[in-house]
Amino acid sequence: MNRLMPTNLNLLSPIAAVALALGMFGISPNMDAVSAQEQPSRNLTVTGQGIVGIPTTLTEVRLGVEVQGKTAQEVQQEVARRSQAVVELLRSRNVEKLQTTGIQLNPLYRSNDNAAPTITGYSASNIVSFRLPTDRAGTLLDEAVNAGATRIDGVSFTAADAAMETARQQAIRAATQDALTQADTVLSELNLTRREIVKIQVNSAMPYPQPMFSRMEAAADFSTPVIGGDQQISASVTLDISY
Repeated sequence: MNRLMPTNLNLLSPIAAVALALGMFGISPNMDAVSAQEQPSRNLTVTGQGIVGIPTTLTEVRLGVEVQGKTAQEVQQEVARRSQAVVELLRSRNVEKLQTTGIQLNPLYRSNDNAAPTITGYSASNIVSFRLPTDRAGTLLDEAVNAGATRIDGVSFTAADAAMETARQQAIRAATQDALTQADTVLSELNLTRREIVKIQVNSAMPYPQPMFSRMEAAADFSTPVIGGDQQISASVTLDISY
């Protein structure tokens, strides 16, 4: 029995031509699979935010010794003597991350009218940084001044590393849930259904310690109050979701 065939298959769409050809050989194509190939990919991109606040428990301090005098040798020796006493105190108090952050020796000049400036003396400094629990910071600052420190360059507050990592994980979870909630809200409003998550991007960053002040001259006639605050850990999660 002869089968009727179109004289020109090019007049049919590619999918229809494949279906007709398969039918002539007794093969039934999976039209659902063919239709699925025709449908374009539809993705919704959403970005969720998560912020977690945690109390700071550690204080990071920069302090040191600065001396002025007539000769470079004189001021350098005095800075070395006082700095050694300050470092010994800090080590005895078991501070963390103690390190030298600056050593300077500079001439001091006096300007003269119609003449080159002349050197009148020298200034030298030795600065260290360290970290300790905030509830001990005020007392130690006073002790450092008594030991020979003459300047406090900065105090900042931070949380412990383990606490910040825990907060970061919490922020990521909150950002993920925020992204999913946004997607479900949009798709529900449009009578669409969320299917697969096809792409995930996570962004999170540990914050810098929060500064208390930038520079103060040390004084030893009062007890220095040091009060920390909260620190915010943030994260963002971007999801590409098919629907």
